[in-house]
Amino acid sequence: MARARGFSLPSTKGRLLVAAPPLTDPNFDRSVLFMLEHNEGGALGLMLNRSSNDLKIELDSWVDLLTPPQAFFSGGPVETHALIALGMIPGKTPDGQTFVSVDCVAPIDLDSDPALLDPRPSLLRIFHGYAGWGPQQLDAELEGGAWLVLNALVSDVFTQTPKDLWETVLRRQKGEASWLADCPSDPTLN
Repeated sequence: MARARGFSLPSTKGRLLVAAPPLTDPNFDRSVLFMLEHNEGGALGLMLNRSSNDLKIELDSWVDLLTPPQAFFSGGPVETHALIALGMIPGKTPDGQTFVSVDCVAPIDLDSDPALLDPRPSLLRIFHGYAGWGPQQLDAELEGGAWLVLNALVSDVFTQTPKDLWETVLRRQKGEASWLADCPSDPTLN
């Protein structure tokens, strides 16, 4: 496996981080993250399976563009007041069974008028907060087995069933990784 320049593990950018049970941090229990960045300076990702309607700001002009379920998502525990919108760029969108890359997904400026977007995103999610790691922090968690790094499908990033995403992603894996989908939430019940 090729090493990424400047840090010990290959970059997770454009891939999924899937929490390996039992991840002891309750913020990330059974979470699935899409990684936007991972380099020597740290890492940044968005939780894909935590819908939230805790947003207390006016975004009515964007609601009709949201991909079902038409909800906002908790992207992670860092800067929960910050908003990040991801949209699929028309013409760069692979089909639902093709791996997605960060080239297909673009940040959207929520201060702009959605009617003036050109091109208009074919899929859209709005997240408040994000998951962030300092230099080498994610690498240490990966080496410790806290996360599985898996390929992302468009249907993962814009899933219509976020509550089932952790199990869905694990079940489609080959080998032992697929077995994790059947782990109970509380390992003492196993």
